[in-house]
Amino acid sequence: MILFPFLLAVVPGIAVLWMTWWFSKMNLSLFVRTIPGALTVIAAVILFYIGFVHSRGFEGAAYGILAIFLIIFAISSFFIAKKTVEAK
Repeated sequence: MILFPFLLAVVPGIAVLWMTWWFSKMNLSLFVRTIPGALTVIAAVILFYIGFVHSRGFEGAAYGILAIFLIIFAISSFFIAKKTVEAK
């Protein structure tokens, strides 16, 4: 049950990490570097709300697990963005 939401979160998670890394290589500001992570957090909160309020049950649990994995990818994106700022 946990494998499918994880695999579903891997594709946008890798895209978010790649965009953050790409923005850091372009030497953009910290605000621009954190945009992909912030949008991922917003999407995860919306998915968690849909799963908790509207779906419920096993389908709602899948939405919640998907949201948790997206939050993990967003946090790692924030660390990548901040790490490149400190390295300067």
